[in-house]
Amino acid sequence: MAKSTNAFTCTACGASHKKWAGRCDACGAWNTIVEEAPLSQGPGRGLGAAKGRAVPLSSLATTEAPPPRHLAGMDELDRVLGGGLVPGSAVLVGGDPGIGKSTLLLQGAAAFARRGLNAVYISGEEASAQVRMRAQRLGLADAPVRLGAETNLRDILTTLDTERPDLAIIDSIQTLWSDQVEAAPGSVAQVRAAAHELVTFAKRKGVAIFLVGHVTKDGQIAGPRVVEHMVDTVLYFEGERGHQFRILRSVKNRFGPADEIGVFEMTGVGLAEVANPSALFLSERGQPVPGSAVFAGIEGTRPVLTEVQALVAPSTLASPRRTVVGLDSGRVSTILAVLEARCGIPFAGLDVFLNVAGGMRVSEPAADLAIAGALLSAREDSALPPEAVLFGEISLSGALRPVAQAENRLKEAQKLGFSQAILPDSQKVEGAAGMGVRRISDLTGFAGEVFGAG
Repeated sequence: MAKSTNAFTCTACGASHKKWAGRCDACGAWNTIVEEAPLSQGPGRGLGAAKGRAVPLSSLATTEAPPPRHLAGMDELDRVLGGGLVPGSAVLVGGDPGIGKSTLLLQGAAAFARRGLNAVYISGEEASAQVRMRAQRLGLADAPVRLGAETNLRDILTTLDTERPDLAIIDSIQTLWSDQVEAAPGSVAQVRAAAHELVTFAKRKGVAIFLVGHVTKDGQIAGPRVVEHMVDTVLYFEGERGHQFRILRSVKNRFGPADEIGVFEMTGVGLAEVANPSALFLSERGQPVPGSAVFAGIEGTRPVLTEVQALVAPSTLASPRRTVVGLDSGRVSTILAVLEARCGIPFAGLDVFLNVAGGMRVSEPAADLAIAGALLSAREDSALPPEAVLFGEISLSGALRPVAQAENRLKEAQKLGFSQAILPDSQKVEGAAGMGVRRISDLTGFAGEVFGAG
């Protein structure tokens, strides 16, 4: 009997399997493995005896100038792109439904078009009339952006090849389908094929392409992770629905720094840029209250000050609650364990709630000391000094470790009126004139000196 050549692929992570199973071994998801026909049969036994052509090789030394860039005039978008848009680059933009991806890209397309670029917007999810209504609401009806509504990949590529735009926006990659792939739109095979063809076209014709990608419930780009490897830049558009702030975060960029962020504010007429996000995130700080600590962080190349808020209350449950928003829950659990094991400060029988004000997400280990300060402040019902900022990494032994770019953190804090910094004893700081520096060697000393606990 002929052996089946069909493949089994996980729709969550894109891993390939020899046969169907209920659970994916790669990512652990259940009922996500589907059977798909291969894109091409290929030779049965290797490449055969025929030889290919020799690929020309060159040295690492080069005199080529850096790639030219086009500026949109939106400073936050240009910052995240690494200083402007590179011709021929492929950018993948992901985010939750309704977060504002289409609004951001429509405003970006209009900004680039008003600066002389030939921009085309292809919508696969909305009709042209819906996009026009959004453009009128945003005040972009007069922008020289050409609009189309299509999901057929062959027709889209033919249109782009005929029009030869400088910028093309595809909204979204999950709606496209190729007549050469026998799978439904949005499937792993269709997404992979569409992304490959569009990225190849961008490189061959020098057209910059933005691809909009849906995200899963875990916040990852839906479809195979190979799509993220195909493109040059991966941007995530983040934000909480209850907050007006939106964060455009770069997680991969071949033409600029990764982890760069751009901050926007959602208004009735679209997204407005936030030039000083630190002042915006701290704008609601009033009188000093227990459970509040200001963290001086670094996002990409930009120093950003955020407020870490904590609430500790007696629990009536057998297993106390641990609710964390905007922080790594595993990191918070580690800090709680260090406080109990190294400092003798128990949190058993207490509900712990942690939040980063303004909908910001903080992931760097330098926030450990601010998290510990907020927790101790809430537990001891004692407010931290209102003029102080905190940063430092906590090791499992309870010692405080230095972090990078301390000078930039202190300069941003000083600019916003803070006059004191609590940081690790081994932290080297230069150029901190005007800032009072309070050095702490370990977490036990921090709890004792600042709160009299331990």
